[in-house]
Order: sequence, then C-alpha cells, then structure tokens
Amino acid sequence: MTDIRRSILWVIFGFSMVLLWDKWQIHNGRAATFFSQPPAQKAPGAAEPGKATPADVPSASAVAAQVPAAAAAPVAAPTLPRETVEVVSDVLRLTFDSEGGSLVRADILPHKAATLSSKNKEDKPLTLLTQTPNHIYVAQSGLIGAAGSQFPTHKTPMRLVSADKALADGRNDMVVRFESAETGGAKLVKTFTLRRGSYVLDVKHEVVNMGAAAIAPQVYMQLVRDGSTTASETPFYSTFTGPAVYTEEKKFQKIEFPDIEKNKTDFIKVAKDGYVAMVQHYFASAWLLDAGIEREHFARKVDNNLYAAGMMTAMGTVEPGASKAVEARLFIGPQEEKVMELVAPGLELVKDYGWLTMLAKPLYWLLEKIHSFVGNWGWAIVLLVVLIKAAFYWLNATAYRSMAKMKAINPRIMEMRERLKDNPQQMQQEMMRIYREEKVNPMGGCFPIMIQIPVFIALYWVLLASVEMRNAPWALWITDMSSPDPYYILPLIMTLTTVIQTALNPLPPDPMQAKLMWIMPLVFSVMFFFFPSGLVLYWITNNVLTIAQQAYINSRMGVPVKFSIPSFK
Repeated sequence: MTDIRRSILWVIFGFSMVLLWDKWQIHNGRAATFFSQPPAQKAPGAAEPGKATPADVPSASAVAAQVPAAAAAPVAAPTLPRETVEVVSDVLRLTFDSEGGSLVRADILPHKAATLSSKNKEDKPLTLLTQTPNHIYVAQSGLIGAAGSQFPTHKTPMRLVSADKALADGRNDMVVRFESAETGGAKLVKTFTLRRGSYVLDVKHEVVNMGAAAIAPQVYMQLVRDGSTTASETPFYSTFTGPAVYTEEKKFQKIEFPDIEKNKTDFIKVAKDGYVAMVQHYFASAWLLDAGIEREHFARKVDNNLYAAGMMTAMGTVEPGASKAVEARLFIGPQEEKVMELVAPGLELVKDYGWLTMLAKPLYWLLEKIHSFVGNWGWAIVLLVVLIKAAFYWLNATAYRSMAKMKAINPRIMEMRERLKDNPQQMQQEMMRIYREEKVNPMGGCFPIMIQIPVFIALYWVLLASVEMRNAPWALWITDMSSPDPYYILPLIMTLTTVIQTALNPLPPDPMQAKLMWIMPLVFSVMFFFFPSGLVLYWITNNVLTIAQQAYINSRMGVPVKFSIPSFK
C-alpha cells in the first residue's frame, strides 16, 4: 500500500512539474509548452502587430482614465521640415527624429547583431532601439500641462539647431540640440550629450516661456516598444521582456505586458529616486533622474501591441521671459554589471537573476574574477563549477555514502520484496528492520543534495543572463556560449552523463519509482538541445564531477561500481 502511495505521489510530482513549467512560460509571456490556451480575442478595429504608431502623450497623472490624442503644433506655428540625424560615438550610433526630437534608433557598436554561430555572418552592430513596420522601440520626451494647455510634445515638429555627427579625436563629448517653435507660450530646447566610452546620454529639457502669462509644465520621458520578445529565447526557456521600475522603497519591480493590458500593474507610482527601464535579454534602456527630484511613474498600453513606460516631473512655475531646465539621463546599452553599477544605484538589477539574486551576484563576481585570469568564459565556467563542487565536497560525500549503502543492501531489499510481495505490512516492517541493522537512512542521499540546488539554480541564471556569454567562444566548434551547440554534441554528452549518473544511483524498491527516476532526467535532457552552450557546458561539468566523486566513494566503501537499470518490460 505504501509503495502505491509513493507511486501516486511520484506521478503527481511529475505532473506538477509539467504544470509549473507551463505556468512559468505563460508568466514570461510565452505560449504554454504542454497545455496551450486559446488565443485572446482582438478588439474590433485593433491594428495588426507591427503596424502600431508611436505612443500618445501621457496624461498629467499616471492613473488618468484616458491618454489624450497626440498633440500637434498650433496652426500659427511655422512648418518645420521633418528630418533625421545620425550621430556616432565610440560605442553608440544614434538616429534622432526632428519630430519631437525623439531617439528612434540606437546601435550598440561593441556588440554584433549576428552571433558567431549564426548563419548570418554580416558584421553589423546590434540594434536596440528602432522604428520599423515590424518592430518599434523608441525613447521619447516632451511637455504636458494642465487641462486645455498645449505644450511641445514628442509629436511636435522641432528644428535641429546643432549636431556633432561624430566624436572627434581628442574630444570626450558631443552634443545634439533641438528646439521647438513656440507652442502654448512655451519653447522646448532638448540637448543630448554623448560621452566617450559611455552608454549614458545626458538629456537637458529647457523650457523658455515666450508668452505673457506664467506656465507650469511637466516634463515626461518614456520608453515605447511593442510586446515582442527577443530572438534569443526558445520554447524551453525565456527571459523577462518588459518595463521595470526601481525605487529605494520597493527596489526592482518588473511590470508584465499582460498586467498592463489588464490594468493590474503593481509598482511605486510616486518617488524621489530610482529609474524606469525597458528590459530585454542582455540589453536595456532606462530614463534616470537625480535623487531628490519627485517623479511620477507610469506604464500603459497605447495601441494593440504597443506599450509605454516612463516618468514625469514638474518643472514648477516659469514666469514670462524666464526659463527652467530639467536634467535627466538616458541609458542605452548592454547589461554589464560593473558598468551599470556606476551609472545609478540599482541599475544593475535589470540583469535579472530572479529570486536568487543574493546567491547569483556573488557567483557572477567569482566567475568574472576567474575569467580575468583564464581569459576564456568557457574555461571560467568549468573552473567555477569545480570550485563549487569542491566547496560542497563533504556534503556530497555524505549523500553519496548513503547512496552507496543503499546500493549495497539493494539486493537484499529486492529479494525481500519478492518474497513478501503478498504481505505489504510485513514487507514494510522487514524493510525498516534492514535499514536499522545496516544504519541506512533512505533519505540520507536527498537532503545534502537539496541544500545545493539553490546554488546551482542561481548559477544557471548567472550564465543565462550574462551578456558576456554572447559571442564568447570556448573551444573547437563552440564559438558562442549564448547559442545552442550547432552540432548537438554537447547536449548528447550531457544526456550520456545524465544516464551514467542515474545508473550509479541505487534503484528505488518500487518498480514504478525506479522507472520514473530514469525517465524524468531523460525527458528533461531533451530541453538542453535548445539551451545555450554555456549552460550545457556547466551541466556537463557538474555531471562529470558528480560521477567521479560518486564512483570514488563507492570504491572506498567496497561497493562495486555497476549500473542499476530498471526493467522496462
């Protein structure tokens, strides 16, 4: 009876893992792997994905019921020709649109669009921000005011005053400046400053009151993108894509696109510190204001497949003939921890380690230190796993000694089960007697290993989230640690080591449990054929070291090293 209950529990456990995986996929905005759901109904008249237009101006409050229509320049304002300007620093190539002085394209020059293992070998830089019929991701800003007021917005035509097209030799900065015509008594001057070696733009919004009455505008800054995910994801793993808000009060808060659609977002709306970011795998953008400036955060859906997240801050009263300015910063770049830590407190958290951040950050620090010595991320991963296994050596030894004892008495257990198969109660009593005589704890091999699981999950997220793995070669045919093995050699080796490791463990007395113990690792090994090479290499190293330690302990205890394979008849 006990064995039947155990078998049922194993089946429930396996089914629960499948359900949890599906819920995790849905939580990350992907389709369920096993139990698909019917597609959501599109609203009548909704635009097709990829045909969306830039977001409308946010209302004066982030919780306003409706977003007002995009503002246009007053009839009396002169017509300014629309143009784009491209500027290049040593790390960024940016394209600005004179409509609103918006940033509509950003290329990250040190990172290539195609990975080394990709069939597309074009040597083009990675494009993060863009505005095309198929994908929209832009940075916008402008002014809003009280009801009835009309100030320059990101839809207002602006004039390009000056632009340094390239970062000249010997110079450490370059400037791009736009200004609008008078709109609602206000003229907006935007100044973007790029600095050598920096992914941060200094953005100055200066308002000049050209009218006869005092005005009190607010500056809004927003990141607008569609809800598409990155090409680096697969049906077997996904990373977070979407807005995020950071404040000292609640720290890092992710905002899911589906929650925005359902108006169920939960984040700090008003703060005097922090930032608003748009996050995707390996890269991010963020609007930042200095600490102490009160700002209001917002996140909303503005079209069928288009979302806006940003902040707004009051400029105070600007008297006629006077001017006021708000200094902000715009980060656009890779999720490199050491770089982001220097930009703003908490910005490094856009590199998402999930709920195991406290464990993951020290592991990344150690991995980076190892890499600084060996100069190869693949070998750094191998050495890091070796160090972790060494740190847990005695804990593992306890587990493997318990497994070895179980394996040594397994023939007695199997003979007893066959002899007493018609008397389950006596079978259980006899089994417990054997365990007591041999001083074996059936759970002794589980608890020491379970303690280590959070560490290895944290390392999994470190390798998955680190942009340093992108286009990082290891050896031979592995030219990109962030892409799957093109020849599936590493996944096959990983599957083989998983089989060997499973075979070295003692079989559970119950035949159904024994079969499940073999089948489940093999099923999950299939996912590794689609995982990045760096993750597979880490798992192979862990498996090989586990096999070596397990075989060594078995031989020390006089237990012959042999494979335990259940009967599948």
